[in-house]
Amino acid sequence: MLAPRVAIVGAGIGGLTLSLALRRHGIDSVVYERTTELREVGAAVALSANATRFYEGRLGLGDRFAAVWAEIPELVFRDGRSGEVVGRHYGGDSYRRRYGAPYAGVHRADLQAILSAAVGPESLQLGHTLTAVDDSGTEAILTFDDGSTAAADLVIGADGARSTVRRLVLGYDDALYSGCSGFRGIVDPSHLQSLPDPEAIQFWMGPEGHLLHYPIGSGAHNFLLVERGPAPWAHPTWTCPTTTEERMRRFAEWHPAVTEMVSAPEVGDRWALFHRPPLARWNHGRITLLGDAAHALVPHHGQGANQSIEDAIVLADQLAGGTDLDEARAAYEHLRRDRTRRVQYASITTADVLHLPDDSPLRPGRDARLGAPGLPDRHLDWIHGFVAG
Repeated sequence: MLAPRVAIVGAGIGGLTLSLALRRHGIDSVVYERTTELREVGAAVALSANATRFYEGRLGLGDRFAAVWAEIPELVFRDGRSGEVVGRHYGGDSYRRRYGAPYAGVHRADLQAILSAAVGPESLQLGHTLTAVDDSGTEAILTFDDGSTAAADLVIGADGARSTVRRLVLGYDDALYSGCSGFRGIVDPSHLQSLPDPEAIQFWMGPEGHLLHYPIGSGAHNFLLVERGPAPWAHPTWTCPTTTEERMRRFAEWHPAVTEMVSAPEVGDRWALFHRPPLARWNHGRITLLGDAAHALVPHHGQGANQSIEDAIVLADQLAGGTDLDEARAAYEHLRRDRTRRVQYASITTADVLHLPDDSPLRPGRDARLGAPGLPDRHLDWIHGFVAG
């Protein structure tokens, strides 16, 4: 059987990883990206072992990533105002020993640069904004905004949480506001005089909000400050300008490590945190969805990029398995649908755990669970220890 012509829409983490995983099986692909140059969106990403095991092992990129990422040895939960440690897990190299791969923070620009260089310019088509897919004939025809077209046997929508491919398939936009918005930033360590445990990934918890941060390869820290409340902007944009006063209004009395971190960078946009409902089908004709296009989730478990990488590995394996395309894609959907639904649910409910009010009767039990030595066994192993395939 001839190798299929594969068109991947979106040169993000999932799309580029899929292209590399397909090539390992002898299947070529073309990645179409709407931007004219690849650039980071969202500052940085934390990659857990369920993803890094493939970069270090199967895809042979471990040495390149080791030069740009920061291995994270520990997970810490803190009270956002007092700074008191609620829970501390892993430590030293126990995370790598437990899961066989690292937990690492990396700037998205560095991650994308490594992946795109490995894919190579011959397989990347930049400046191609998809406007339509005609799947009515003997092949799928992709049309772009400049009037150009491309033909493929299989179209993979890997174009992120605001996926054009998903919208074309469904006929409408089904994004759901999560009830939270976020402020992102990268901070030089010189601004973090009060920060304890700077090598750890940390959650600072409080009523109606939390701060997540972790180190990245440059020595800086990436943070996401999350605030619960209504979205004060039009849904299609997902972002709006903000001010220092707005960013700090609920956090000014928090621990100095928090206020130092979130007040250090210049004020950027405020991001609405959207997710999408699970789909009954990921495959429609010759079109298949991958990553956030299939199952966009909120970042409270840090699994958006990691689930995209898992998808890419599984889809590539199935397409290389010798069955026809329909059977391969059905197997991919079967293997990934329940897994990603569980992660979506865990991610959206984590905000409820992190944002408990001071007078909540649930706080003592929450703190006891987050502080118990068995937390990884009960709540994290099923995510981080998972081997996609």
